[in-house]
Amino acid sequence: MSETKGLDRIVARVRAALPEKQRAVPFAVLEKRAQEKPRPLDFLSAVRQPDRVSVIAELKKASPSGGLLRADYDVAAGAKAYAAAGARALSILTEENYFLGEPDHLEKAKAASGLPVLRKDFVVDPYQVHEARAFGADAVLLIVALLEDKTLRALLSIVKEWGMTPLVEAHDALELRRAVDVGAQLIGINSRNLKDLTMNPGTFESLLPRVPPGVTAVAESGLKTAEDIKKVRALGARAVLVGESLLRQNDLESAARILVEAGQ
Repeated sequence: MSETKGLDRIVARVRAALPEKQRAVPFAVLEKRAQEKPRPLDFLSAVRQPDRVSVIAELKKASPSGGLLRADYDVAAGAKAYAAAGARALSILTEENYFLGEPDHLEKAKAASGLPVLRKDFVVDPYQVHEARAFGADAVLLIVALLEDKTLRALLSIVKEWGMTPLVEAHDALELRRAVDVGAQLIGINSRNLKDLTMNPGTFESLLPRVPPGVTAVAESGLKTAEDIKKVRALGARAVLVGESLLRQNDLESAARILVEAGQ
């Protein structure tokens, strides 16, 4: 996918859809729904295990780089399979146009699995954070590349006010420094270049030494095998987020269990 179809194009469409969303469900209505939800599960504690690499297993129907991943996509069934395999948490794609997600997939996955769920989306506005909580999210992805420092701090604060965990994602040394500076306790290091969607397998290895003690690092993208999990564990990862390599397998539970066991 070219750069024009990468991050900038996706985010432009997300921003363009926000006014209509806000008209359909006004902020006050959304906030009331969020307040009525049970308290969030502790996503950070779920994945911060001292004796293992925790697997955050992802559910998405499609992706810009991979196309349609699963024609028979069933969020609840996938969530159950991942929970049975021993995943510690779930990442749920809710972006509608390029990943074919829906916000209510958060509720479906959580109800089916009992696991903490992360809203994985292109969050650029407080409305999306409130929406995440209204649909039962326990954590929200904040991508440093999308946000100026002021906005990043504001969104991170709102996530915490709702009792959710911010997963702050970085792709290079500068973004990692920014994530650390805003006080992120859960930092995702993504090996995929979000501009052109190419992979740089050395990203995690090069950036991990810059993660301060006490901050939990999550290795993201390009992890496919038990050997991959063992490698990032040896480097010091405390969690991994894995999606496409699992979703291409017929048996989600068996595929996820292989990675879970590799992290133990």
